[in-house]
Amino acid sequence: MSLSADILRGHTETIILAQLAAGDSYGYEINKAVSQRSGGAAGFKEATLYTAFKRLEQNGMITSYWGEDGPGARRRYYAITPAGREQLAADRREWSETKAALDALIMKED
Repeated sequence: MSLSADILRGHTETIILAQLAAGDSYGYEINKAVSQRSGGAAGFKEATLYTAFKRLEQNGMITSYWGEDGPGARRRYYAITPAGREQLAADRREWSETKAALDALIMKED
């Protein structure tokens, strides 16, 4: 099963913040973790991911820095900020409330 882009839309930033809450990371690694955690059902196009990074950074939810990984291309790492952690907590509360309401509407059998 694959989650549609419509389902993921609106949750991209929350998913990124949730991944960064576990520790600093870079784009490819975040997308790989999303795919693994969802059993391959979710993943982001590169443009979607990096647009979200830019928006999150502009809004003070994350910061970025260049890593020193040795040979090969340098990676841009992202880190969640205290404001990002607050936003993630609010998003998680909203998700829980939304899920409960949708379960009541969809899962109830008459």
